[in-house]
Amino acid sequence: MSETLVRAPLVLDDAAADLLFRDARTPNNFSSEPVSDKQLRAIYELIKWAPTAFNAQPLRVVLVRSAAAKDRLLRHLFGSNAEKARSAPLVAILAADLRFDQELPRVFPHFPQAKDVHFSDPATREEAALSYAQLQVGYFILGVRAAGLAAGPMIGYNASGIDLEFFPDGEHKVLTVVNIGKPGDDPWFQRLPRLEYEEVFSEV
Repeated sequence: MSETLVRAPLVLDDAAADLLFRDARTPNNFSSEPVSDKQLRAIYELIKWAPTAFNAQPLRVVLVRSAAAKDRLLRHLFGSNAEKARSAPLVAILAADLRFDQELPRVFPHFPQAKDVHFSDPATREEAALSYAQLQVGYFILGVRAAGLAAGPMIGYNASGIDLEFFPDGEHKVLTVVNIGKPGDDPWFQRLPRLEYEEVFSEV
C-alpha cells in the first residue's frame, strides 16, 4: 500500500502527525535549553484528558530539575540511562498514586461510593492504579512532543530504589522515568524497524 493511501484517512495534518508520531524520536542526549513551567502547564492541559476508568487519574509526576535532585535520581538509573538523564534539562518521574481512590468522590461525583465499592481491597486498588496510570503515560509522551520537545522514556532503573528515594510514604510506585528537552548534538541512533500492519492486527 502506498504511503499516500496510508495517510489519506487521517484527520491530523501531516505536520502534526510527523511531530507526534512519524518523526518523533527518543534522544540519547539533550541541549541545555531549559524546559519552562509555562510549557509544562501547557502539556498538562493536554494530557489531563487521557481516559482512565472511573476517571481515576492516578498518574503523579515528580519533576527533577536541580543538580541535587538529579544526583538523587541518577544513582538509581542503570548503565547509559544515567548519562542520558544527566544531559536532559528536565527529568520527570511518572508514578501511580496507590491511593487515587481518595479523589474519586470529587472526580467521579455521580458515583462517589466507587471508592468503597470497587477499591477497598489494597491489592485491587494497586492493580487498578498501575493499569490506569499507564494509559496516562502514553498521553504524557504525546503531550511533551506536542510542545515541540523530545521525550525519552526509560525503564532501566532500580524501581524500589526510586520509590524509596522519592515516595517514602509507600503510596506511590514509579512507572517510568522520562527525559525531557530539546535534542542535543547527534542525538539519534539509527531508527530501528517496525512490525508491519499484518503482523500486529488480526480480526475475529
